[in-house]
Amino acid sequence: MWRDPGQPADSYYQVRPECTDVPKTRFKIKAGKTLSPRKWQAAFTPEGYLDISKTLSRIYRGGIHPSIRGEVWEFLLGCYDPKSTFDERDEIRQRRRIQYIRWKEECRQIFPVVGSGRFITAPVITEDGQPIQEPLVILETNQDRGPSAETGNADGNGTNQSRINASCSEMVRDLTSHGPLDQKVIQWLLTLHQIGLDVHRTDRTLVFYEKQENLSKLWDILAVYARIDTDVGYCQGMSDLCSPMIMLLEDEADAFWCFERLMRRLRGNFRCTESSVGVETQLSNLAEITQVVDPKLHQHLDALGGGDYLFAFRMLMVLFRREFSFCDSLYLWEMMWALEYDPDLFSVYEEPELNGEKAEGSKGRTKSIRHYGKFERENMKNGAVNSESPLPISIFLVASVLKDKSSTLLQEARGLDDVVKILNDMTGNLDAKKACSSAMKLHKKYLKKAKKP
Repeated sequence: MWRDPGQPADSYYQVRPECTDVPKTRFKIKAGKTLSPRKWQAAFTPEGYLDISKTLSRIYRGGIHPSIRGEVWEFLLGCYDPKSTFDERDEIRQRRRIQYIRWKEECRQIFPVVGSGRFITAPVITEDGQPIQEPLVILETNQDRGPSAETGNADGNGTNQSRINASCSEMVRDLTSHGPLDQKVIQWLLTLHQIGLDVHRTDRTLVFYEKQENLSKLWDILAVYARIDTDVGYCQGMSDLCSPMIMLLEDEADAFWCFERLMRRLRGNFRCTESSVGVETQLSNLAEITQVVDPKLHQHLDALGGGDYLFAFRMLMVLFRREFSFCDSLYLWEMMWALEYDPDLFSVYEEPELNGEKAEGSKGRTKSIRHYGKFERENMKNGAVNSESPLPISIFLVASVLKDKSSTLLQEARGLDDVVKILNDMTGNLDAKKACSSAMKLHKKYLKKAKKP
């Protein structure tokens, strides 16, 4: 019987020719399996209501075609309610775009590099709020936007550019000209150069990030997010999570909101106190799961001094971005989100922004169980959803990877360095679909064993 071998998806995310050691994607666009633009359009009624259950099953079967990935992700991440109309979504989109522009302008008023098409990689302020007059800061804040601006141009824009440059050169001094800075502003300004350093090294193997405008867009979104989320701010790893949004959604504001929704799920991982990092809770859950499903492996890791599972820190923080090729990591993410999809996501996220009446209406709506992802349905069946916080599928993915490598770890790991090396050797060799299937089986097994007295 003839089987479609599938079309490679690499061409949608071009790698720079000099980057020869980048893992090849295993994800292939397959007719009849991958959610195609035609099938996606057919999933909507004339008014705009989306049949989410069919969409979820198709995503799990074969992923999403790269050309529609961004708009499908907006639903998977809870940006929009499947039971909304085209007009309702347009209204929400416009409202959010205006809100993002407002926040970005507030940031620009404090630090004019935001929205200028540039970004910084040097610190601009000390911890006690004093400006740093470093040559690199002056250089970065005075960079021209393009060659035409250096000498001026025929239509008179050279004068405007000079004005921008003059204001930028005084930027650092102006920060404190109106008196001592608010502590939250200081905290935000302290993160800007770290965002710049991370942006500069995020997905640099991709042709897309050869363009300065795309790098500065990523910096702007992360800078605005750090300003509005004062509880978490910015932490390393967020640029890896935000980068695909820039590539998939043309409008910067839409990319911001997609990232903001993803952070609603993950911000607990990034929340730090003086004594702990949020992801430690998930690492502790990972240890518990491994102890239940593979006690021998857990015992071995514990004996090596790895009982805190810190070696799995990166996998959970950036959702396997390092273990898979760029394209395969996106395929993995959308399968994860389809499996754990909850139709109440939109109303839960949006409720504070809506008036009381509308929030109450969306809350009271009953959803068919088929509107939930397979992973969520399993949780519901086992009563895990009623617990304080059901474990995310990402923890079971890490557990399934460890279980898959169990015999190698038991035989070859004689110290934590060996554990890290064995896990690092998996880069580019994992199968996203297989990893999700294994995670689902492990989840089922764990829930059964955990329920036993």
